[in-house]
Amino acid sequence: MFDDKDPEMQRAYQTAQTTFRYFWRELSWERRRIVPGLDLTMVKLPFTDGPRTDGNSDFEHMWIEDIGFDGESVSGTLLNSPNWLTSVSKGDAVSVPFGHLTDWMMTSDGRAYGGFTVNLMRSRMSSRARAEHDQAWGLDFGEPADVQIEIRREPKPKAGFLASLFGKGSRKEVVPEGFRDHPMCVNMIPKIEAQIQADRSTVNYMGDDGWTLLQQEALSGNLGVVKILLAHGADSSARTPNGHTAAELAQKIGWAEIADYINGHTKA
Repeated sequence: MFDDKDPEMQRAYQTAQTTFRYFWRELSWERRRIVPGLDLTMVKLPFTDGPRTDGNSDFEHMWIEDIGFDGESVSGTLLNSPNWLTSVSKGDAVSVPFGHLTDWMMTSDGRAYGGFTVNLMRSRMSSRARAEHDQAWGLDFGEPADVQIEIRREPKPKAGFLASLFGKGSRKEVVPEGFRDHPMCVNMIPKIEAQIQADRSTVNYMGDDGWTLLQQEALSGNLGVVKILLAHGADSSARTPNGHTAAELAQKIGWAEIADYINGHTKA
C-alpha cells in the first residue's frame, strides 16, 4: 500500500513510462528467441471501480502479464487478485491507456530490471525488511538507488542510473546516454538483409493485426532493421489500424532517433 500523491511515487510512475521502451524492445526480441532469456515480464497498471466511500483507495495498482502494446494502450492478463475491487479478477484480459502505466519489471537469471515503484518502497524499508521482501520475491533487486533497465551480458559502463529517485546519493541517469541498437538487432541484420534479398515482398508484409514490419520494428526500437527496410522500399506512410505511421509510433514510445531517421528518409 502506498500514497498515490507521494511526489517520489509520481516520479517513479513517470520514469517507468519514460523507460518502458527498453522493456518493450527486450520483450520484442524475447518473442523471437528459441531459448528464452527472460523469466518474468510484467507491467503494473491502476484499476478502479469508481469513487469509493469505504475508506479504501479508488485505485488498486496490480501487475499484468502476456503484455501487448499498440502505441496507445497496454494490454495483458491480470496477475493479481484485487483486495477490494470487484470490477476485475485475477486472470481477466485487461487494457489500460499507456499514460496510466505505473511500473514495469522483467527478470533474467534471478535479477530484476525496472521495478521503479518496488525499489522506491524498498528504499524506505529497514535492511532486514528489505532482505525479507527480496527473499519473498526470490529475486535480486540490487541497490534501490541503482535500478537497471537493460539486460547487459557484457561489462557494464561506469555511468550508473538515477540514484536520487529512490534514496540518498549522487544523481545518476536512468536512461543510457546515446542510442544503441539491441545486441540481437545488430547480430540479426545480416540475416534480415539476406531474407529481404531472397524475397523482397517481405519488406511491406502486413500481419493479421494490420501492422507492417516497419511499424513493428520502429515501435520496438530496432533502428538497424528500420534502416534496412527503408533502404529496400518499405512504405513509411502506411498506418496501423489505430492510424499511426512508423515514425509516429517511434516518437510516441520515445525512440526519437528512429522517428527522426524515418522522417528524414521520407523527406529525402
